[in-house]
Amino acid sequence: MTTAAATQFLPVVANAIAGNDSLVVSIHDIAPSNRDVVDPLLTKLSRLGVRVSSLLVVPHYHHKKLITDDRDFVVWLRDLEQAGHEMVIHGFFHERPRRDDETFFEKIVTRHYTQGEGEFFDLPYDEALRRITQARDLFASANLNPRGFIAPAWLLSGEGERAACDAGMEYTTRLRTVRDLRSGETFEARSLVYSVHKNWRRVASLAWNRILLQATRDKTLLRLSIHPPDTQFSAIWDQIERFIREMLELRTPITYQDWIAEHRNRAASVT
Repeated sequence: MTTAAATQFLPVVANAIAGNDSLVVSIHDIAPSNRDVVDPLLTKLSRLGVRVSSLLVVPHYHHKKLITDDRDFVVWLRDLEQAGHEMVIHGFFHERPRRDDETFFEKIVTRHYTQGEGEFFDLPYDEALRRITQARDLFASANLNPRGFIAPAWLLSGEGERAACDAGMEYTTRLRTVRDLRSGETFEARSLVYSVHKNWRRVASLAWNRILLQATRDKTLLRLSIHPPDTQFSAIWDQIERFIREMLELRTPITYQDWIAEHRNRAASVT
């Protein structure tokens, strides 16, 4: 069993009690190439009190290696899932090739905002369905059980959402919302997230997230999204640690799939 998975067996209430305020910590862009970063990150989160999280796994990150081509990686994911973490399908390739006919708006969103990684920004329905279904079947072949689909950079078109629903996904999220694909309900819950590619982005992220946490601290659900490169910058990680300590004073860590399930149970109990 991996180090990160082993730490999850410390005494902890894994799921929030119905009605409690919740915190979902998600780790994005997980692939065989960054396991050596994500594993110690999970250990750090566990020591802070976050022992369950939503793990956004890319099936074929930038066409480099299918997750199922790395047996040790798959075993690691299974250990984490058994320990209470959630597997989430996070696109398929996590990249979107440039096109010559892109509008100015499309260039801003897909080239500058996402550095070419908005894979599901404008995929047509048939191709979106093919990729999500292929990802779902790939996870199943590895004995992993994802319930949710989250598009890279949260850029999911209406056609992409319809494809996720038709592929049997239970929920999706965007930057500002969580959506139950079974009921069609949308919940306002903006995620804290960092951009670390350039110094000015890191400075802006630190300032913006301080403001955003104050503005959203009374919400039932808080979301914190972490990318592996975030751990490379001490100012970013220090703020993440401070935020987690603050949030856990009144909140219970939970995964997206468990939060959706608990909301459904609460809704059913009052009908």
